[in-house]
Amino acid sequence: MTEKPSLDSSEDRAWLGEGQSETQLTAGPDGAETNDGDRPAWDSKIQYVLAQVGFSVGLGNVWRFPYLCHQNGGGAFMLLYVFLLLIVGVPLFFMELAAGQSIRQGSIGVWKHISPKLAGIGYSSCMVCFYVALYYNVIIAWSLFYMGNSFQYPLPWEQCPIDITTNDTVKECASSSPTSYFWFRKALNITNSIQESGEFNPIMTGCLLAAWTIVSLAMIKGIKSSAKVMYFSSVFPYVVLFIFLIRGLMLDGAIEGITYMFYPKLEIWGNVQVWRQAATQVFFALGLGYGSVIAYSSYNPVHNNCHRDALMVSCINFMTSVLASLVVFVVLGFRAKNIALRCVAENLGLLSSMTSHGSNQHWWPWFNMTDPSSVSIAEYREWYSHYSSMAGSNITDCSLEEEMNKGVEGTGLAFIAFTEVMALFPASPFWSTLFFLMLLNLGLSTMFGTMQGILTPLMDNFSLLGRHRTILTVSSCALGFLIGLLFTQRSGNYFVTMFDDYSATLPLIIVVIFETISVAWVYGTDRFLDDIEVMLNWRPPVVYKYLWKYVCLFAMVGLLAASLLRMVFKRPTYTAWNQSTASEMTLEYPGWALAMIVMLIVFASLPVPIVYIHSTLKYRRVLSTRSEEGGNQEMHRELYTKCSSTEQLDSNSHHRVPCEEDEARPRTTFLPIGNEHYRLLPQREEEDEEQDTGV
Repeated sequence: MTEKPSLDSSEDRAWLGEGQSETQLTAGPDGAETNDGDRPAWDSKIQYVLAQVGFSVGLGNVWRFPYLCHQNGGGAFMLLYVFLLLIVGVPLFFMELAAGQSIRQGSIGVWKHISPKLAGIGYSSCMVCFYVALYYNVIIAWSLFYMGNSFQYPLPWEQCPIDITTNDTVKECASSSPTSYFWFRKALNITNSIQESGEFNPIMTGCLLAAWTIVSLAMIKGIKSSAKVMYFSSVFPYVVLFIFLIRGLMLDGAIEGITYMFYPKLEIWGNVQVWRQAATQVFFALGLGYGSVIAYSSYNPVHNNCHRDALMVSCINFMTSVLASLVVFVVLGFRAKNIALRCVAENLGLLSSMTSHGSNQHWWPWFNMTDPSSVSIAEYREWYSHYSSMAGSNITDCSLEEEMNKGVEGTGLAFIAFTEVMALFPASPFWSTLFFLMLLNLGLSTMFGTMQGILTPLMDNFSLLGRHRTILTVSSCALGFLIGLLFTQRSGNYFVTMFDDYSATLPLIIVVIFETISVAWVYGTDRFLDDIEVMLNWRPPVVYKYLWKYVCLFAMVGLLAASLLRMVFKRPTYTAWNQSTASEMTLEYPGWALAMIVMLIVFASLPVPIVYIHSTLKYRRVLSTRSEEGGNQEMHRELYTKCSSTEQLDSNSHHRVPCEEDEARPRTTFLPIGNEHYRLLPQREEEDEEQDTGV
């Protein structure tokens, strides 16, 4: 046991040593490992790794990272991302893994161990997890809808439908594209703005119910049931990505897509917004602040090598992002080349019609206009660069670069761009089913982790909920479905965008800032490293001390400031679909929607100050009561003994039921509760000896 200088009284220890450990994190009196007998555990290390990878690798790796990489300098952005991952992402990820594994509690219990005043961090994490679960399951519902529509040939989004009243192509589809029309009109039946709510979409409501049912059934037995699903949901997306990569490399335009993807533009390193986007992507890619990382690691053996896990999961996450980027851009390269070649064919058709009317100009193309397939994009562009002014305004340029620069992200990538490409593949229903099954599994594995970030802290801190795990799980999913009906109305997609952009970003950054302050400054990095040394049987490099205390903290504060400034100076907007023009347009949120955004952020951040103030007031009330008693030592001894007795142990758990003084006074040890109970007994014997000898 590491010896610490003792303070004169319990009051002094509480205030001067708040959050300072007097004992080691994981060891009991004899260095024995803490064991919560009734706490579930992973059946194997592979189960745990798959769960952490499945949670951290989500839809953002497939449709957000490639877009950011392409829009912000390709290879240069990737280097910046790796740099921030190493100095910010990995240290914070390691910190959460170590804290959860050592204390074997969810996010609320972990920070409550440092000080009861910090328990609000865990409650904020639970709130954000609930926000994310609400809209994330809607995306899973969309994937279910598209997967169900993939079992038909031809695919329903391959061609525009015919208006039976006019016997002509539907105008909205003709003015856009078959895939855009199917997404906005058939799937979402979307309104023109967020202010037009519209009625509920019955098909999407049914898909959302199915999605929540899947999540509920998979998690009804805790990690024992969800871990078995993880074997498929975490591994299957990699199989599909590799299949798509091999198939995509055979497509015409794949090499062009990869070239545009990785071409480095080093000048972007001078752009502050690029740094902000890279840091935000690192932050969300690893799932920091949700509490899910802590929850999963709390089911590990205490001596598990969590440092190796942090490096391994971070590396797998990054390599998955690179793999997904390759897949996305070989497919988008193929799509862009098809669009450019179609443009060449249309322009050559116009030129041919001009020739048939007897025109004979010296600027006519020298290539064969009767066979557009024999004309390359480079040949056409070379001719266009010389004679575009003479050809007239109806003859346009056909640029592959321009098509690639039309960055596609999020739902637009998955449900419009990718569906358009898969419609061009032979056996298109097979590829479509495979793709949306992959999205479904990516979403579910992340959803399991998100729900674990809600359920584990609640069950750890409220024994009644812990004894009724099944009821809690089903009730949480039912509540999520009922609130999720907000997203199944015709304007629901706009609310998904709102939640995705604003409900989690700022609260999570605030949560991680307080987590870092708790470990680095309240508890102390040296003590934390001491405790990790006991846990791992070797001491992590001292560089972590400075990364936690300064680099990570300043990086997160800078990210918070940049995000706040962007919200203040750039009024929040969303992209809406205009049915009459069959095009997207950017609109500003109305006043009530801005108020809703502010409320989402405030409600998620509020538990931190509320719990801090409540705990401070409660502690002062206890101090005041004890000072009125005149500092009666015998009273203090009885109170101390009562809090340490076996009568305080819950009959259904190894956890000690906290007495009033414990709840009011900040905890002075990072030791798990079970060990704390046994450490108090020698202290009582010493006090007895002192009293007997008259000292």
